[in-house]
Amino acid sequence: MTKQLSVFLENRAGRVNTLLEILKENDINILSMTIADTGEFGVVRMITDDIKKALNALNDAGMIVSETRVIAIEVLDEAGGLYDATKLLSENDINIEYMYSAVRSAQGRAVIIMRVDDISKAEKIISEHENGVRLTQIK
Repeated sequence: MTKQLSVFLENRAGRVNTLLEILKENDINILSMTIADTGEFGVVRMITDDIKKALNALNDAGMIVSETRVIAIEVLDEAGGLYDATKLLSENDINIEYMYSAVRSAQGRAVIIMRVDDISKAEKIISEHENGVRLTQIK
Protein backbone atom coordinates (compact mmCIF):
# COMPACT_ATOMS: atom_id res chain seq x y z
CA MET A 1 0.00 0.00 0.00
CA THR A 2 1.26 3.46 -0.92
CA LYS A 3 0.26 6.57 0.99
CA GLN A 4 0.46 10.09 -0.32
CA LEU A 5 0.15 13.47 1.36
CA SER A 6 -1.92 16.29 -0.14
CA VAL A 7 -0.98 19.74 1.11
CA PHE A 8 -3.14 22.77 0.36
CA LEU A 9 -1.18 25.99 -0.07
CA GLU A 10 -2.06 29.53 -0.95
CA ASN A 11 -1.02 30.19 -4.53
CA ARG A 12 1.61 32.83 -3.76
CA ALA A 13 5.37 33.15 -3.92
CA GLY A 14 7.32 31.33 -1.23
CA ARG A 15 4.66 28.86 -0.04
CA VAL A 16 6.24 25.85 -1.75
CA ASN A 17 9.61 26.89 -0.36
CA THR A 18 8.12 26.98 3.16
CA LEU A 19 6.80 23.46 2.68
CA LEU A 20 10.17 22.23 1.46
CA GLU A 21 11.95 23.95 4.34
CA ILE A 22 9.76 22.11 6.87
CA LEU A 23 10.57 18.79 5.23
CA LYS A 24 14.29 19.61 5.12
CA GLU A 25 14.37 20.64 8.79
CA ASN A 26 12.75 17.30 9.68
CA ASP A 27 15.09 15.26 7.47
CA ILE A 28 12.24 14.05 5.25
CA ASN A 29 13.03 13.05 1.67
CA ILE A 30 10.50 13.55 -1.14
CA LEU A 31 10.23 10.49 -3.37
CA SER A 32 7.61 11.86 -5.74
CA MET A 33 5.76 15.17 -6.03
CA THR A 34 3.32 17.05 -8.22
CA ILE A 35 1.65 20.45 -7.86
CA ALA A 36 -1.77 21.33 -9.27
CA ASP A 37 -3.01 24.91 -9.47
CA THR A 38 -6.61 25.53 -8.46
CA GLY A 39 -6.64 29.33 -8.73
CA GLU A 40 -6.13 30.83 -5.30
CA PHE A 41 -4.75 27.58 -3.91
CA GLY A 42 -2.43 24.86 -5.03
CA VAL A 43 -2.49 21.19 -4.13
CA VAL A 44 0.88 19.56 -3.56
CA ARG A 45 0.69 15.78 -3.75
CA MET A 46 3.75 13.89 -2.59
CA ILE A 47 5.14 10.65 -1.34
CA THR A 48 7.94 10.85 1.20
CA ASP A 49 10.28 8.41 2.86
CA ASP A 50 8.34 8.84 6.14
CA ILE A 51 4.69 9.76 5.63
CA LYS A 52 3.77 9.85 9.33
CA LYS A 53 6.72 12.09 10.22
CA ALA A 54 5.91 14.41 7.30
CA LEU A 55 2.22 14.53 8.23
CA ASN A 56 3.07 15.45 11.82
CA ALA A 57 5.67 18.07 10.84
CA LEU A 58 3.32 19.77 8.38
CA ASN A 59 0.39 19.68 10.81
CA ASP A 60 2.61 21.14 13.54
CA ALA A 61 3.51 23.97 11.14
CA GLY A 62 -0.19 24.76 10.68
CA MET A 63 -0.45 23.48 7.12
CA ILE A 64 -3.61 21.88 5.79
CA VAL A 65 -2.57 18.33 4.94
CA SER A 66 -4.31 15.01 4.40
CA GLU A 67 -3.18 11.44 3.86
CA THR A 68 -4.55 9.48 0.90
CA ARG A 69 -4.10 5.91 -0.27
CA VAL A 70 -2.90 5.59 -3.88
CA ILE A 71 -1.43 2.82 -5.99
CA ALA A 72 2.08 2.75 -7.35
CA ILE A 73 2.61 0.71 -10.48
CA GLU A 74 5.52 -0.09 -12.74
CA VAL A 75 4.99 -0.07 -16.48
CA LEU A 76 7.36 -0.80 -19.31
CA ASP A 77 9.32 2.37 -20.10
CA GLU A 78 8.42 2.34 -23.79
CA ALA A 79 5.72 3.61 -26.11
CA GLY A 80 2.41 2.11 -25.00
CA GLY A 81 3.59 1.06 -21.53
CA LEU A 82 1.21 3.40 -19.72
CA TYR A 83 -1.57 2.62 -22.19
CA ASP A 84 -1.42 -1.06 -21.17
CA ALA A 85 -2.09 -0.05 -17.56
CA THR A 86 -4.90 2.40 -18.29
CA LYS A 87 -6.53 -0.05 -20.71
CA LEU A 88 -6.53 -2.76 -18.04
CA LEU A 89 -8.19 -0.41 -15.55
CA SER A 90 -10.67 0.95 -18.08
CA GLU A 91 -11.73 -2.54 -19.18
CA ASN A 92 -12.53 -3.28 -15.55
CA ASP A 93 -14.55 -0.06 -14.98
CA ILE A 94 -11.95 1.53 -12.72
CA ASN A 95 -11.83 5.31 -12.97
CA ILE A 96 -8.50 7.11 -12.73
CA GLU A 97 -9.00 10.29 -10.72
CA TYR A 98 -5.43 11.53 -11.28
CA MET A 99 -1.94 10.23 -11.87
CA TYR A 100 1.65 11.38 -12.02
CA SER A 101 5.02 9.80 -12.53
CA ALA A 102 7.44 9.05 -9.76
CA VAL A 103 10.78 7.80 -11.03
CA ARG A 104 12.26 5.91 -13.93
CA SER A 105 13.65 2.65 -12.70
CA ALA A 106 16.99 1.29 -13.85
CA GLN A 107 15.34 -1.85 -15.22
CA GLY A 108 13.60 -0.11 -18.14
CA ARG A 109 10.42 0.51 -16.20
CA ALA A 110 8.63 3.70 -15.17
CA VAL A 111 6.77 4.19 -11.89
CA ILE A 112 3.35 5.81 -11.98
CA ILE A 113 1.25 6.97 -9.02
CA MET A 114 -2.53 6.72 -9.45
CA ARG A 115 -5.55 7.63 -7.42
CA VAL A 116 -8.41 5.43 -8.59
CA ASP A 117 -12.00 5.07 -7.46
CA ASP A 118 -11.57 1.44 -6.32
CA ILE A 119 -8.05 0.80 -5.06
CA SER A 120 -8.66 -2.74 -3.83
CA LYS A 121 -10.15 -3.82 -7.16
CA ALA A 122 -7.34 -2.13 -9.10
CA GLU A 123 -4.67 -3.84 -6.99
CA LYS A 124 -6.34 -7.22 -7.47
CA ILE A 125 -6.67 -6.82 -11.24
CA ILE A 126 -3.11 -5.60 -11.72
CA SER A 127 -1.66 -8.38 -9.57
CA GLU A 128 -3.57 -11.04 -11.54
CA HIS A 129 -2.53 -9.91 -15.03
CA GLU A 130 0.79 -10.36 -16.78
CA ASN A 131 0.83 -7.57 -19.32
CA GLY A 132 3.95 -5.67 -18.24
CA VAL A 133 2.09 -3.77 -15.50
CA ARG A 134 2.79 -4.57 -11.86
CA LEU A 135 2.24 -3.11 -8.42
CA THR A 136 5.28 -1.64 -6.70
CA GLN A 137 6.33 0.30 -3.62
CA ILE A 138 8.22 3.56 -3.71
CA LYS A 139 11.23 3.46 -1.43
